[in-house]
Formats: sequence, structure tokens, C-alpha cells
Amino acid sequence: MATKAYYPLSEIGKGKPGFAKTRSIIEAAFYGNNVVKVNTLKEAYNLAKNAPGTVVTDMPVYRGEEFGLEKDARVLLFNDGAITGRYAAARRIAGEPGVDCERLDKVVMDAIYDTRWKKMYHAEVFIGLDPEFMVKAHLMIPQGEENILYNWMLNFQYMSDQYVKMYKESRQIGDEPDVYIFSDPQWKGTDQTDICDGKCLSYFNTATNCAAILGMRYFGEHKKGTLTIGWAIANRNGYASCHGGQKEYTLADGRKYVASVFGLSGSGKSTLTHAKHDGKYGVTVLHDDAFVINTDTCASVAMEPTYFDKTADYPTGCPDNKYLLTAQNCSATLDEDGKIVLVTEDIRNGNGRAIKSKLWSPNRVDRIASPVNAIFWIMKDPTIPPVVKLKGAELASVMGATLATKRSNAERLAPGVDPNKLVVEPYANPFRTYPLVNDYEKFKKLVAEKNVDCYIVNTGDFMGKKVQPKDTLGILEAIVEGTASFHQWGPFSDIEIMDWEASFRI
Repeated sequence: MATKAYYPLSEIGKGKPGFAKTRSIIEAAFYGNNVVKVNTLKEAYNLAKNAPGTVVTDMPVYRGEEFGLEKDARVLLFNDGAITGRYAAARRIAGEPGVDCERLDKVVMDAIYDTRWKKMYHAEVFIGLDPEFMVKAHLMIPQGEENILYNWMLNFQYMSDQYVKMYKESRQIGDEPDVYIFSDPQWKGTDQTDICDGKCLSYFNTATNCAAILGMRYFGEHKKGTLTIGWAIANRNGYASCHGGQKEYTLADGRKYVASVFGLSGSGKSTLTHAKHDGKYGVTVLHDDAFVINTDTCASVAMEPTYFDKTADYPTGCPDNKYLLTAQNCSATLDEDGKIVLVTEDIRNGNGRAIKSKLWSPNRVDRIASPVNAIFWIMKDPTIPPVVKLKGAELASVMGATLATKRSNAERLAPGVDPNKLVVEPYANPFRTYPLVNDYEKFKKLVAEKNVDCYIVNTGDFMGKKVQPKDTLGILEAIVEGTASFHQWGPFSDIEIMDWEASFRI
């Protein structure tokens, strides 16, 4: 089994793997007599469907019976109130400077104590979709938050017969225990901490695979909070943790080419991951947001089956909406036939979201066994040509650590934070809880020892001209086909450029 849920008596005790203070506080709550186990996706759907405030649309879930739902399941909409984004200011990571675990542990103790008056739900999922890397995660959340529970089970892999069997056959990952996450979005706050005025808290102890999410209603907190722990486990066990997309090309002569793309919100990461290139190649997609790379074999495993996407780009009636499972922070209206349908554009608020099924990408796979060929850091920087190739392993990894962006509406900003301020997010991953040097070393190893090529792709402007998606896709195609010709860029011995159309030549 990949992570441990059961322990011989001889392995239980202070100082042994799986037994530490914060984890002991959180795990014990899961065994309370006020906790009800939710075992199937059908159960979770019915709970969410009947929860107060849920909008049951007349939009059918496409082929829902293939992944654990009844044939007549409908897309569910739930709105969170005024909070429609993640709140980084509430995150506290055990072990980081200034984090007072003694005080935060007491906050969690009291929060759990207060939930004894509530019915609590307990659900389980798998993070990682292949026997090479699978982690079992547990979520406990109070009655009234059934939509978060259902979305969580959809976003990760619910306990289907296929994946339960796969998990039993998966390899054990060190002495890693199961992940336990305690959540109470209804938490009223405390005067025991000044974090966010004591109104909300996301407290992670990733060294012992546990977290508490308090006063946070937005589903993205639960999705990224769970991934935060999964990526930390991967990092400890020989994987590069990737907040990005990966796809495999199959060329006409049978050659394989695996490309990993990393970029911040709005960079074009998902567009490049899912591009079909007009059918020129066979294309399989691993995922567009979360995966891990084995730094020894260079094989890759997806962390999630579904897609948590912004709905602003998918107007009502868009063919892609056929694959929606749930929606959050969107509006609804009646169509010409009196049917309840989603209003998916950001009219109600920014950052409307939906979970789309795995079927949205017909060429999806859970693992790419072929080794990674190239890493693409996606940037929007007017000083960088549409593509540059980085030759040195140190330079290649350092450039990944310089990815920068402006805040997006996927985030809730603390008072006084300038939304236009440039923010550096190394390797496009704001959910790292381990030392940054670990990512630097992992990506450097891929370039230095595993012969992975590294490029910067600029999807912004260069020399006063916008780099169009067709330009970027053409560049990728030339690299994949092996026809791209690079030459040294001026005095920079480790940086090469490719001439791409006359207007971009330098």
C-alpha cells in the first residue's frame, strides 16, 4: 500500500512515523461518534444535491455512470458568498520561520472540540493515479458543507473498485502515513491568533501529512491544500512536484516526445497542454495542473483525474460545458424551455469555477512512461524572444525559479496588497511547503543527468508585437519534430535563440 492507515501495536507510539502532535490532534477527530463515513460518489452527490442552497441545474452530467454517478445525475451549482478565491495570507506552514505551532495546535484543538455538536462527514480519495504513486487522503467536514465534500471527491480519485484494486497493488512510499485534513468552513474564529484577524486559518504540517482548514468556504482551498501535502510527499520520495501540464506527442515515424509546460495563471499553460495541433500528431495529455516526475526514470504520474477550470472562457452553450460536473460561484437562469442552466461568464463575480470530467480530454492518460524530453518555462516578458533554449543545467533550473506574475482573481488578497505588484512564484508553484532548493536540485538533475532540454517560451509581447498562440504552437511543433534551428544569442554562451518569422528576428 502506498501510504499507511493501519499499524501493528509495536509501531504505535511517540517518535514513530505517523505519530506527532498536530497529526494526533487531527486524526483522533475522525473516529468520533458524530462522524459519518461517505463511501461512494453517489452518496456524496445525493448529500450535495439535497444540501440547503444547492442549485440543481437541468444540465445532465455526461456519461456520469462511467465514473460512479447515477445516469440521471445533474450538474450542481453552489455559491460561496463574497469569497471567491484562495487566501494566501491565511496559510501557515509548520517549520517555517515565525510559525508558532504550539499556539496553532491549541487553535485546532478548540476548533475540533467545537464540532462535537455537529454531524461530520468523512470521505477518502486517492492522490496520484498510478500504482507507482498513490496516496490515500481523508477529509472531515461538517454537515452543511456537502458541496465541498462532493467536489473534493470529484477533483481527486474517489474509491472506485478499479482504483481500490490498483491501490492495493501500488508500491509503498517510504513510511508515509495517510493524509488527514480537518475542515470547518463554519468556524467562527478565535482570539488566540491574529492571523487574518482570527477569522480563518490554513495550517499545514506537511512533514506529518495533515492540515486544518478553518473558516474557508472556497473549494480551491481544499483542492490546493490537499495537493500541497501530496506534492510534499512526492518531494520527499524522489519526485519533482509539478504545478504544470504535460503531454506526449507520437510522431509519424513512431517517435515519442514528452513536453512539460510550467506557467502562472494566464500564461497559456492549459492552452498549450491541450492543443491538438490540427491532428498532425498523436497527442496524449497527462494533466494541465498537477503531476509528478520520477527523477530517476523520468516517468510521470497525474495527481488528479478532473479539471478545476475558470468558467469565464466558456459562455453558456459552449460545447465544452457538456463535460461539466459541478460549478462554483457562477449564476444561473432559465433557458427558452424553462430549464435551469448555468451562466458561466464572470457576471456574478470574478473567478467562477467548474470541475470538468476526465472525458473533456479524450486523449487523457494517468501515467506517461516515456521519459520527459523537454521542460518549457512559460513567461510573459517583453525582453525575451518567443523562444530561447537554455544549455546549462544550473541556468535552466534558476530560470524556472524566476517565473513571475501579477495577482489573478483566483486569489483573495489581504488588505493593502497591491494587485498589480509583480510576484515571483518559483516553478509556478505557490503551494510549496518544503525548501525551494529541493525543486532547484530536482529540475537541475533532470537537465544535467537525464538530458532533458529546457526552453523559455514567451507568450506575451516581443519587439512591440504580440506573440500569438499560433506562433507559440509553431515553435513547439518545430522543436518536437526536430526541425528547429537554434544559434547562440549574442554574448550569452548558454542561451540560444531560434529565428521565427521576420518580425521576430533579432
